[in-house]
Amino acid sequence: MDLHSSPLLVLILLTLTSASNFITISSLPIPLMTPLQSLKQKDATSNSKQSNKSLFTTHYFPQELDHFTFQPKSFNLFHQKYLMNSTHWDKGPVHHQPIFVYTGNEGNIEWFAENTGFMYDIAPKFGALLVFIEHRFYGESLPFGNDSYKNAETLGYLTSTQALADYAILIRSLKQNLSAEASPVVVFGGSYGGMLAAWFRLKYPHMAIGALSSSAPILQFDNITPWSSFYDAVSQDFKDASMNCFEVIKGSWDEIITKGSTTEGLMELSKKFKACQPVQSVGSFRDWIWSSYTYTAMVDYPMPANFLMPLPAFPIQEMCRRIDGFPAGSDKIDMVIAAASVYYNYTGDQKCFQIEKRSDPHGLDGWGWQACTEMVMPMTITNQSMFPPYNFTYEDDIISCNSTYGVKPRPHWITTEYGGIRIEQVLKRYASNIIFSNGMIDPWSRGGVLKSISPSIIALVTEKGAHHLDLRFATKEDPDWLIQQRNQEIAIIQGWIDQYYQDLKDTS
Repeated sequence: MDLHSSPLLVLILLTLTSASNFITISSLPIPLMTPLQSLKQKDATSNSKQSNKSLFTTHYFPQELDHFTFQPKSFNLFHQKYLMNSTHWDKGPVHHQPIFVYTGNEGNIEWFAENTGFMYDIAPKFGALLVFIEHRFYGESLPFGNDSYKNAETLGYLTSTQALADYAILIRSLKQNLSAEASPVVVFGGSYGGMLAAWFRLKYPHMAIGALSSSAPILQFDNITPWSSFYDAVSQDFKDASMNCFEVIKGSWDEIITKGSTTEGLMELSKKFKACQPVQSVGSFRDWIWSSYTYTAMVDYPMPANFLMPLPAFPIQEMCRRIDGFPAGSDKIDMVIAAASVYYNYTGDQKCFQIEKRSDPHGLDGWGWQACTEMVMPMTITNQSMFPPYNFTYEDDIISCNSTYGVKPRPHWITTEYGGIRIEQVLKRYASNIIFSNGMIDPWSRGGVLKSISPSIIALVTEKGAHHLDLRFATKEDPDWLIQQRNQEIAIIQGWIDQYYQDLKDTS
């Protein structure tokens, strides 16, 4: 989930009924695989318009609303956005070179196209056409326009199966219309997009010869992965950086809640946090701090990056350095604010912060619906975590989602539709040509495929990798292990393509 973010990356506050005594409000910050940039600052889509001209051209495809029924309204059309870069593709008129397709995540497709530089970096080697397809109900690909999020009647068409069918139909149309029937297709994705890439290869093997699925927690469902794994991983990342840092964060939650239990305390916290407007709920301070830790753990890259926020290399270490720099006996609230400022204001140009009513520059609102219907990834928090304890129950999830959307979750649908239980036994016998890449710093990695299943279903696991780091543009700061990982991916993809052309030659 990724995510990317992610993630590539919104903070969706699912109103779950908490069993914890930590706080009286009933919301737990559930991390999206691609979190939201929550400050009013320039985002990737606003400050890269000039570079976009060289990265891609924009197109729209008339996509059917419903691929799985034959009711009259099923044939209603909406315009699905996709981006293309044909700089290195063969000139045709009949094409044979590969098509690399990014299976879009939960947000504006430009955001993911601008943060998936690996595809651009390798396009010259393969002579590949690049295609980035926007996920239905995100960005401009809204089946009902401004009414797309109106209610369950419209949102009911927002599912992963519909999205995969969108990709299949669009890819088939492109190959036909571009005279590229012989071009092999490889799908790429990070976080939720990585899940879709893997599932696309499983569901549509005749459409794509292989998939690179990066940071994809396809095992974060049912009881496959321990429910505490995500927050255990975030906590371990901070513990590895500094035990004192871990302990300060763990002890700060009670102090925040105690301070914010009165009107005077809320006003004082608003000043401490440099809130742009007075904050109305102490839970908002908690969520603001909380999200800075989870998202920093996801993008704890070994080089400076600007995927979510402008961050230094190894941002967790920088967070802990600031906490550890306080003298003994300092106010824990001041310490964690200093740490969170690494995420929210490392450049120092923010004079105040939107603690409440955060913006959504990447159009990620649909994830709340997906998390309430099929993308049910249970998460709990144990006493060993640096976060307050929390227990997830399906009963509470049903109450919350019914209250918010008027629907009941289907918590077992993903494993029913795509599998996951005993995945090593199942995929070994019927699947092929999938790379599952994960970095163990990324908390979503615990729900990923971490062991190779067969000679063609390969897990590439890096000890220091973060959320779909391998899909980012190469930089001069890249460590040797990252360069080696990407070279492995290139070699594997080259093998898929070589085999495809050999098979094509043999059959002709």
